[in-house]
Amino acid sequence: MRREHTGPEFRGKASPTMPSSIATTLISAARAGADVLRSYFARSLVPGVMQKGPADFVSEADLQSETVIRRVLGAAYPDVRFQAEETDVDRASTGPRFIIDPLDGTTNFLREIPHFSISLAYADDTGTVAGVVLDPMRDELFWAERGVGAFLGERRLRVSSLTSLEAALIHTGIPHRGAADHARYLSRLSRVMASVVGIRRMGSAALDLSYVAAGRGDAFFERGLKPWDLAAGMLLVCEAGGVVTDQDGGERMVERGEVLAASSALHALVLRTLNGP
Repeated sequence: MRREHTGPEFRGKASPTMPSSIATTLISAARAGADVLRSYFARSLVPGVMQKGPADFVSEADLQSETVIRRVLGAAYPDVRFQAEETDVDRASTGPRFIIDPLDGTTNFLREIPHFSISLAYADDTGTVAGVVLDPMRDELFWAERGVGAFLGERRLRVSSLTSLEAALIHTGIPHRGAADHARYLSRLSRVMASVVGIRRMGSAALDLSYVAAGRGDAFFERGLKPWDLAAGMLLVCEAGGVVTDQDGGERMVERGEVLAASSALHALVLRTLNGP
């Protein structure tokens, strides 16, 4: 059920191709963050890098992107809290909040691979209300609002219409060094590989979900994800007519840090293939 925000701080509803005031603010914030990321990427700088854990990096670009994003969002909605990747002080997980990933695909970014994104969402205790995923290098803006639809710019998105796995293109994320369940992942990947036309591992979960919403991929599965990896992209897939669950078919995606997103026609088939006989 769609919930309208009727309080004074959230006036404005979306039309089919015109985002509401809150989605417009998310878009403005994403574009501000994109300017930061492009400025580092275009100068071919190697930003100061701190290693947070195995294969997990945070760069100066991440931090500067989050700073400008929070500045834009905070100026428009000063009472709303943040659930942000790079800021763990007073990180909100309930109530009205902005969910921020200032750079999804940091490893690609640091290796000068132009495939990364900014993922922003507004959520409350009913779930994600609005979400934006921006590809700074292609200037592709994916956005969605609950009950309104999913869009690439002004074009409405629909998930793939494929009904069989044989021609399906599946996106995934591969667990890196230090992650758990490598053997389980490889077993699942092996079953999927044997059933589909192709597999893609592209390095930005938010863009993988956006591509499923746009029909560029037929499904996406990954584990080890955080709320800021998932919030905007899951809404995009759902509003484009797809199905999003955890990898057991339940609704604990955020709690378990995993996702299976697919077209409605293929979701059950991919789920069955992932989990085997």
